[in-house]
Amino acid sequence: MAITDENKPALIKPSAVQVKGGAEMATRKVVGVETRSNRRVLGAINQNLVGGQGYPCVVNKRGLSDENGICDKNLPVHGHRPITRKYAAQIASSQKHSSEENKKPKIAAESFSVWEDDMEENEAANDKPVPMSLEQTEKVSKGKDQMEVEMEDIFEEAVIDIDGDDAKNHLAAVEYVGDLFANYRTMEVYSCASPNYMAQQVDINERMRSILIDWLIEVHHKFELREETLFLTVNLIDRFLEKQGIVRKKLQLVGLVAMLLACKYEEVCAPLVEDLVLISDKAYTRKEVLEMENMMLNTLQFNMSVPTAYVFMRRYLKAAQCDRKLELLSFMLVELCLVEYEMLKFPPSFIAAAAIYTAQTTLYGVQQWSKTCEVHTTYSEDQLLECSRSIVGYHQKAATGKLTGVHRKYSISKFGYSAKCEPAHFLVQQTQQ
Repeated sequence: MAITDENKPALIKPSAVQVKGGAEMATRKVVGVETRSNRRVLGAINQNLVGGQGYPCVVNKRGLSDENGICDKNLPVHGHRPITRKYAAQIASSQKHSSEENKKPKIAAESFSVWEDDMEENEAANDKPVPMSLEQTEKVSKGKDQMEVEMEDIFEEAVIDIDGDDAKNHLAAVEYVGDLFANYRTMEVYSCASPNYMAQQVDINERMRSILIDWLIEVHHKFELREETLFLTVNLIDRFLEKQGIVRKKLQLVGLVAMLLACKYEEVCAPLVEDLVLISDKAYTRKEVLEMENMMLNTLQFNMSVPTAYVFMRRYLKAAQCDRKLELLSFMLVELCLVEYEMLKFPPSFIAAAAIYTAQTTLYGVQQWSKTCEVHTTYSEDQLLECSRSIVGYHQKAATGKLTGVHRKYSISKFGYSAKCEPAHFLVQQTQQ
């Protein structure tokens, strides 16, 4: 049938309510899933917060009174903790207090006028006395300073256990090493020569002694002897000359015999008497060497076992955690001290510590003495400074003059060219200033 204007179905215009509802439905089709899921989640949360059962109460061995709050299953849960009766009352009162504050109108003009009054009062603030709040600030600052000092004490340098790595080494004698060096420190007082013994000698002086020891250092190096042999040789010479007067022409013989005795005590294969006669350009005979050996042993009462600077050098270098370069430079400096007569006023342990301290200062360019070194040597940096400056002076003139045996010895590759290190001039300059 043909559709005419008369039989056309009537078009019904949608009302405003229907249009609005359709838009909502369209919107719900797009985000409806998320909306419904969010509503379910929120509903679950609301159910947990309002109608759900709280978390189980934590039971304590001591019972809680009503005043402290007893867990009630019927009370809601606030956050992650069950709300007790007392805690619920506190929440309600806080919410009431916050709602009352929000209802109060805020007066901007009133706060602005107060700010203007404060600006006017600040102009005359200098005339008023200092408020007590500043005193409290000073107390707080003092408390911070005290805290910093306490923190410095907490982070104080720790003393390293230098024998920990040798616990399984039986030759290191870790169990007895402390007692051994305590005994060495006691015995070194009785095994040193007097620093003024040259006043008793008639035909020799300090300069001759220095020339003798400088020559013996070259002989020691030529025979490739052990390091401890050199230190014991010098000790025997000084102790013998302290008790026995010697003419000038016998002084070299004293040095050769002292080295012979030290070799018999320290070396596995000691040099022969003929070798010593030959090294002296046959200035003495075999008989003279043996006679001097007999006289020296009787004068020293056969007391050959004495702590020298070498014994302490090995221990203190271990405390300093030295490398090969520091070790060689330390021995070069301590051998320079052997040549100098004025160094007899210091005990061997002190000279060893001062030589290591000077070597560290020379290599690193700064004055360095760790807590570990101070504990094991029992000498502080201030105590070593005077002796260290003297050692720097010997280092400065080691390559000049006639006494250059130590400098030549340490100028070869075997000793790491230690003689080429620049002395620590700034230590001497500090005294001059």
